[in-house]
Formats: sequence, structure tokens, C-alpha cells
Amino acid sequence: MNIKDLTREIEEVSKIYSKRFDIDRDGNWFVLKLQEEMGELIQSYLMMIKQGRHKGKSPEEIKDNFRKEVADVFCHVLLLAKFYKIDLEKEVEEKWLKWKK
Repeated sequence: MNIKDLTREIEEVSKIYSKRFDIDRDGNWFVLKLQEEMGELIQSYLMMIKQGRHKGKSPEEIKDNFRKEVADVFCHVLLLAKFYKIDLEKEVEEKWLKWKK
């Protein structure tokens, strides 16, 4: 699956979520939701490196949660880019992959 197809799939899920919880997905929501997910990723990372409370979770549960939080951040980056009509493939090519040359 490529980034555009994946983004379409994630967008469908996000629309279902926003309808279910009566959320207006405006520019602020996309940025702030990404920030919320980053906070959750950091919290799970701190738990994983034993710098945060484990909340009764096993080491495997903590690692699993960390992987899921990375996925959440990734998905919200895709949603943010879609909302602002950013061609991520083009931007990554111009910003990162140029260094391969």
C-alpha cells in the first residue's frame, strides 16, 4: 500500500471517529490531536525505558503500547498533511532524499 492509499483509509476511520464523538476536524484539531498523540507516545516511551510509572503493565504490554502510539502519531501526521494538502511523497523527496545524491 502506498502513502496516498493508506491516507485514504486512515481518513475514513478518522471521519467515523469524528462523527461518533461529534468532533469538528478543523486545522486546530489536526495539529492539537497530533500533539496529544505525541504526548501519549512520550508517556509510553518513558514507561518503556523505566522512567515512568508502569501502571501495572508488563514489559511486553508496554512495548506493544509504544508501537501502537508510534502508529497513532504516524496516522495523525498523514491526516494533518491531507488536511493541508501537503504531498508528503514530494516533500520527503525534496527535504530528505535529496541527500542521497
